[in-house]
Amino acid sequence: MQSYKYIARDLSGVRNEGFRQAVSPNDVLAYLRERDLTAVSVSEISASVRQGRRVSHQKRIKSSELSALCWQLTTMVEGGIPITTALDTISEDIENLYLQEILRQILERMERGETFSDSMSEFPKVFNRLSCAMVLAGETGGTMPESLRRLAEYFDSRDKLTKKVKGAMAYPVFVVTFIIVIAVFIMAFIVPRFSVIFDQFGGELPAFTRGFMGVYDMLRLNLVYIIGFILLLIISGVLISRTRKGHYLFCRIVLGVPLLGKVISQAFVVMFCKTMATLLAAGVSVLEVFDILSAMTDNDIIKDAIICTKERVVGGSNISMGMAESGFFPNMVVKMMQVGEESGSLSKVLNRTADYYERKVDSMITTLMSLLEPIMIVAVGGIVLTVVLALYLPIFSMGG
Repeated sequence: MQSYKYIARDLSGVRNEGFRQAVSPNDVLAYLRERDLTAVSVSEISASVRQGRRVSHQKRIKSSELSALCWQLTTMVEGGIPITTALDTISEDIENLYLQEILRQILERMERGETFSDSMSEFPKVFNRLSCAMVLAGETGGTMPESLRRLAEYFDSRDKLTKKVKGAMAYPVFVVTFIIVIAVFIMAFIVPRFSVIFDQFGGELPAFTRGFMGVYDMLRLNLVYIIGFILLLIISGVLISRTRKGHYLFCRIVLGVPLLGKVISQAFVVMFCKTMATLLAAGVSVLEVFDILSAMTDNDIIKDAIICTKERVVGGSNISMGMAESGFFPNMVVKMMQVGEESGSLSKVLNRTADYYERKVDSMITTLMSLLEPIMIVAVGGIVLTVVLALYLPIFSMGG
């Protein structure tokens, strides 16, 4: 079978492009006619072009891929194309084969009479409860294009925020790893050569050098025990973190890390406000919104705050008072929530609050990076200075 690229237009004149494997161009034309599409051009794809198209076999689906899917669906549904035809067209040109297969299974379910939201809910690892709730709201309210557009914007913003937070967390890890690599390199390749030289001196070494070499000998002779102790700590930490109390303690420690903990907590505030604004604007109930939000984090402290707020709302309190009693949300978020409830424009107020805290997260990440750069320079310089002084003091003493 050959691969063909086709360009066609539907009954309303909307342009459609895609790829199709077939025995001949006539088979592609027949395929287009079955879908009420008028062919503009059908061209065979050469082998070099096929090799140049990289197809992903990964089973991980990124937010950017889901965002692109929602934008494509939005454009096609707004153009009057049935959702099943849109899914069929989009699935043919998706590089991620895992997502392509999922879309085909969803399409098969819909052709058997299931709704789009029910079909999506069969794949919870790809389409979370938020996605299904948004699509269900669009189906019941007759606002599918608007729901898909909001969902695409949500995935866009989540992808950007996730990249920012990961970048902020990756830099400290890189700094610590870099310092450890330098220390190991010095201890493994430089100090042993000087140790042989010092043994040949036969004289008294300076106190600073003796102390440095004593630490080096202690690390060298007990290296196996030190590595074993570190592994034991890591394994114990993993096992403890799997318990309820241990995981709660670990979450508290993470949120208590200076600056980095604030980045994580305020990044969730951004996601909280954006998600709630998106769901409420789509017509999802408040209680279902809190259920979706509580499933979006693994941090027990944040999850408990959301559950606490929901319980207060169920008990008759308004959302802002419930958030205030949870003790997690900043005062400004609580006040803005109160303003939104009183003015009846909660979705708009939450979007503005999310924009404000997103700027704060950007500012904190910039501050974190600016602090870590001099810390890294000072740490590396301190290690090198200590080693140079310890190793060259005996040589300077001999010269004196």
